[in-house]
Amino acid sequence: MPDPLGDLSYTWPFYAAALFGYLLGSIPFGLVLTKLAGLGDIRKVGSGNIGATNVLRTGSRKLAAATLLLDGAKGAVALLIAGIWGPDMAVLAAAGAMLGHCFPIWLKFNGGKGVATALGILIAIAWPVGLLACATWLAVAALFRYSSLAALAALALAPLYAWYLADPQRMQLALFIAFLVWLRHRSNIVRLLRGQESRINLGKKG
Repeated sequence: MPDPLGDLSYTWPFYAAALFGYLLGSIPFGLVLTKLAGLGDIRKVGSGNIGATNVLRTGSRKLAAATLLLDGAKGAVALLIAGIWGPDMAVLAAAGAMLGHCFPIWLKFNGGKGVATALGILIAIAWPVGLLACATWLAVAALFRYSSLAALAALALAPLYAWYLADPQRMQLALFIAFLVWLRHRSNIVRLLRGQESRINLGKKG
């Protein structure tokens, strides 16, 4: 059966861009950093998530900040490198990075919730959209003290920001990102509705 996208000799770079993004996105920085710091397996702490919010529950702000920056950077780097070969490559690498972070093969496809990676991608592909999404996260987090609610609001509004400030292709990427983030936050949504979600706690210094 022929490939609907065209002959493989034409389409292989697109698959390669998506695979490159996936492999880069699948690096579990939260897990790696906490193990290197001697804090054990982050998957056995708090929510069991490998992202920065759960790393903060170890009590180390420095590790949480490093996880946040690295998770955001891997999405941005995947996009920027692939973008050398055009916007289509950039979008595919970005989508791959999101899938890699959320469903890494190394962790039996049970990864993070994608917020930092999503924001890194949005800043890299359309910085006004990314900055507005970050501002939305900060505003909602400051008002309600729920990291999950802030993430859901920021990523839900990102496609709207992209519609006004970018173009249809980047808006579609923002929609895909929002879908993945909301999908990965299913349990948080249930806890928010029940009033059982944990609030942001800055923890101890370190």
